[in-house]
Amino acid sequence: MKNIFLPLLLLFSICASAQDVKIPVYAWLGGPGKASDQELQKQFTDLREKGIDGLLYSGGHDPETYKRVGKLVKEAGMEFHTWIPTMIQGDPKLKPEWYGVSGKGESAYEIQPYAPYYKFLCPNKKGVRKYLKNLYTSVAEVEEVDGIHLDYIRYPDVILARGLWEKYGLIQDREFPEYDFCYCDTCTSDFKKKSGIDITAVEDPTTVQEWKEYRYDVITDLVNELKEAVHKKGKKINAAVFPGPSISKKLVRQEWNEWDLDAYFPMNYNDFYMANTLWIGSLVKEEVKAAGNTPVYSGLFICPRPWNKANEKDPEGHGLLPEELGDAIRESMENGAAGICLFTPGRMTDAHWAAFEEAIHKEYSKE
Repeated sequence: MKNIFLPLLLLFSICASAQDVKIPVYAWLGGPGKASDQELQKQFTDLREKGIDGLLYSGGHDPETYKRVGKLVKEAGMEFHTWIPTMIQGDPKLKPEWYGVSGKGESAYEIQPYAPYYKFLCPNKKGVRKYLKNLYTSVAEVEEVDGIHLDYIRYPDVILARGLWEKYGLIQDREFPEYDFCYCDTCTSDFKKKSGIDITAVEDPTTVQEWKEYRYDVITDLVNELKEAVHKKGKKINAAVFPGPSISKKLVRQEWNEWDLDAYFPMNYNDFYMANTLWIGSLVKEEVKAAGNTPVYSGLFICPRPWNKANEKDPEGHGLLPEELGDAIRESMENGAAGICLFTPGRMTDAHWAAFEEAIHKEYSKE
């Protein structure tokens, strides 16, 4: 009998240890809308039971909202990071002259590229930086907040991801002035002072590498200012970034490998780039190398209606099918990601959750 029990105990031990394996998972989520505390509590408990470890939560600017929601998130056993856009702001108190200006001389306050919500501020204005620091530090002071999550911490897309061209009826085979920011007086005069180049007199500004690098640095300086302000409040700070940084630099002037944050959440949305899950792995490999010792959480875009994906004209309706999710997670983890982040749990079908449950409890060997 003794000899029979020993293999059974060993088998039980192996199964138990397999169940203990779990990769870290975050999720982007918005709210609370009109949801009651009871409804929120049920939602958060359900997400925790499904394997979500932390939320990047978008709830506006009011610290009281984050205090209320954060308490419920913490009770459910998850981390709580506040997901607040940075350069896109529609606050009526903001001055019109604080908004970015395109290469055509059009202010994003009056004429927005791509969509009406694309009201991008200029990251080089002192008033803008003060406004953003006050916003993020007021939220960071909330006890329940673990960290600040920056989004839209960039310029407008000078070139859209290839999978979005048809949606907007564009062919962006080069940089066009109406999508190229920022040419306000502050930026152009500051660049001339630093480089000796009058960018407004250059026939084709897209050929001037120093002008690109100048704008990378403007965003980097802003990020590091925000980091210092948030860290002084004893909180972490991280950001949603474009893939790469080879892609992020080219598309949105975002050289995030030069930032000094606590984590990066690259939006590795393969469908936007007309690519498969192998592309996710190759980008994660680049991102992990670029981030050094800072954790990278691979952002995955979920298809909300898998049965209708082939008929969805809007790329926002595309994303990972249930049968692709496991591969996307494996590609992320084997190429060095610290974990993954879902956009969004509300887009997950039962089939997605089943594939997710299996994938997050596997051990992955890093390359």
